[in-house]
Amino acid sequence: MTEPQNESIPARSRYAGELITATDDEISEALEDLSIPTLLMSLVHMTGDLSFLSGPNVPAGNYLNEVQGFMSPESQAEVRAVAAQVICEYRDSGCVLPADPPAEVIHQMMNVLVADTVPEEYVPMLMEELELDGVDARAAGTVYSNLGSDGSEFHVVVIGAGMSGILAGIRLGRAGIPYTILEKNSGAGGTWFENRYPGCRVDVGNHFYCYSFAPNNEWSEFFAQQPELQKYFEDCAREFDVVDHIRFGSEVSTADWDEEQAHWRIVVQQGQDSTTLTANAVISAVGQLNRPSLPQIPGRETFTGTAMHSAQWIPGTDLRNKRVAVIGTGASAFQIVPTIADQVEHLSVFQRSAPWMFPNPNYHEQVGDGVRWAMRHLPFYGRWYRFLLFWPACDGGLPAMRIDPDYPHQDRAISEINDAARDFFTQWMVEQVADDPALAQKVVPDYVCLGKRTLQDNGSWLAALMRPNVDLVTDPILRIEPTGIVTENRQASGGESAQLEGESLAEFDLIIYATGFHANKYLWPMEITGRDGAVLSEQWGDEPTAYLGITVPNFPNMFCLYGPGTNLAHGGSLIFHSECQIRYVMGALDALIGGEYRSIECRSEVCEEYTERTQAELRTMVWSHPSISYSWFRNPSGEIYILSPWRLVDYWNWTKEPNLNEFLLQP
Repeated sequence: MTEPQNESIPARSRYAGELITATDDEISEALEDLSIPTLLMSLVHMTGDLSFLSGPNVPAGNYLNEVQGFMSPESQAEVRAVAAQVICEYRDSGCVLPADPPAEVIHQMMNVLVADTVPEEYVPMLMEELELDGVDARAAGTVYSNLGSDGSEFHVVVIGAGMSGILAGIRLGRAGIPYTILEKNSGAGGTWFENRYPGCRVDVGNHFYCYSFAPNNEWSEFFAQQPELQKYFEDCAREFDVVDHIRFGSEVSTADWDEEQAHWRIVVQQGQDSTTLTANAVISAVGQLNRPSLPQIPGRETFTGTAMHSAQWIPGTDLRNKRVAVIGTGASAFQIVPTIADQVEHLSVFQRSAPWMFPNPNYHEQVGDGVRWAMRHLPFYGRWYRFLLFWPACDGGLPAMRIDPDYPHQDRAISEINDAARDFFTQWMVEQVADDPALAQKVVPDYVCLGKRTLQDNGSWLAALMRPNVDLVTDPILRIEPTGIVTENRQASGGESAQLEGESLAEFDLIIYATGFHANKYLWPMEITGRDGAVLSEQWGDEPTAYLGITVPNFPNMFCLYGPGTNLAHGGSLIFHSECQIRYVMGALDALIGGEYRSIECRSEVCEEYTERTQAELRTMVWSHPSISYSWFRNPSGEIYILSPWRLVDYWNWTKEPNLNEFLLQP
């Protein structure tokens, strides 16, 4: 969390940093760890000298997680030498900042930092994201002081205490709106509370994967592991006084809209007991990836060894000298396999389809002491570093995901830029397994690049698969028997195997199902009943839709965070999206609390038109390509309803405030 600033600089922003007391040598040592492009931005703030934005020693390009801007070692060294002198002078002058750079200079700084031209239409969004003035603009809105601490005047129930639920609590609390958060688990954090498998970590850079208004200057890794992520969200819940509003061990079973009373009745299970709450509004913050999906493999229940889903890891599981099977090669397996490969006797990884991966050398790297020092002390270093991670993960990836119908090689790629990405990723993988041609054939995907979730790789995945005690099984699984897994075609899977007619049995002590979640079943298994008896699960079926992913026709005063059609597959951060969504929700709540309306409900024609536009857009994107036979992005009919195809800048604009003309408003 943000450190208390006992010795703060007289400044206009909380991001200006703490007073610098480090020695000359300590400063020089710290600079060795830093992102030099980011350092240049801080130097501009310290001096007002715009010459740092031009000349030979500026970033030459940008790439996701490449934080040195492709600057040469020589250029980096020259900037460090100048920076050491500037920072020492800044320290000696009392750390007094010159005037804030004007907006046009900030835009110039954006362009220089990412070695790109940031279009004008993005600047307002990015200025808000940077938050250089220290003002959390996304929290703007009415603050109420007369709603009653007991919730008698107005009360909101939030379902889920993960990232989005805590965020909702923060915003509701700031606005003075009484609320209760219902959480089925015994602690906060959502997915970061539940997923405790070995190697579990985030795959979005930590300095971006955090609330915009609550940066953490003390991350230990650039891509933090589960315990640190859970602690961050728990700390946020405590810091912003959300914890006292959470009822842990409370799972919603039903929620029913009462038209006459204009409120929701929510039945909550707490062990064997149940209670009923009423609420003027409900915010679903249950997420998409929280109900584990187990594969429908014949005989799965007959296995006599230990079996578990990756999201239901059994604490204290001893992997030493065990024959282990991992079913799945998605994001969870990608983290589990390298972590446990050196602990087990033998590991078999069962692959239905190979994942595309791209290089990220920082994926397992520690954050240096110098970086943490800079985050605390150098003016706005942390804000600009966040921007450096944000921009290439923003909308820059969309062109490579858009189908060019005129591209002649549709069997391998959807466009020229997509084909270039395919070649780059393929080379990265093949070079790692050059000594094993058979493995190389297995690990290079046979579908178009970027068509599924693309995984970040520092070499650990393929290195694990090349270990002598690890094999990658691509033969289809036929069934599970009490002692192991039966596959087609006699491919040995390690451990003790028996050869049958057209089959191979491999025996295991432990099976790990890294098989994902019921991503298309929103709010399942809750029973949600809206206006005129509309049942949400029936209305949605396998095609869940919501306007902007937030509001659903026939369900007044109900709002979704991370709802249908808001999963980001092209970049960005779900936290950014959630901050957009909760601002929109708070605007809708303002319409209710003002007293003019008792209920607010999205018009069906508005939702239908938005859904049609979204589906049309999705059909132009790589995720719909026919080479992709299976993807968790798709529903049982092969259609896509969980992804957002929209630019972040468009979504940000659409969610600034609700347009009340798009709603049915009941006085």
